[in-house]
Amino acid sequence: MKRNLVILLLLFLFSTVPAFADNGIINVESSHDVATTSLRLEKLLRANGMTIFARVDHAKGAEKVGKGLPPMELLIFGNPKLGTVLMQCNQTAGLDLPQKMLIRRDRRGKVWISYNDPVWIAKRHGLVGCGSTVSKIREALERFASEAAD
Repeated sequence: MKRNLVILLLLFLFSTVPAFADNGIINVESSHDVATTSLRLEKLLRANGMTIFARVDHAKGAEKVGKGLPPMELLIFGNPKLGTVLMQCNQTAGLDLPQKMLIRRDRRGKVWISYNDPVWIAKRHGLVGCGSTVSKIREALERFASEAAD
């Protein structure tokens, strides 16, 4: 009986968390093009008090060197109130901060918002004692990606 309960709980947890590969990347499919998704995401981030540090248009960068890429933009953003807590747990977390979300169109024409799973970042840097902050960040990123993609 206990075993069945554990199995059901694990199935529930894995069915409600966005899919991500072993490398800790979460991908959320968008129903908009790259430019619209990027603008929606930036608007949501700003409305929620995030600082936008940079927007990198990888496709334009490729054009400058005579190469081609499908539409692809990287938003770099953060909230020092939360990011500082992670870096206080372990300064190497600064390698993965501020947060980043990549908005891209794949070869099949689908648009995705991709970002690092904060739980993966926490494991990578051994962020012991930062669980509640990691959870807050994870919930916020899930919400931002989901709302921008709808």
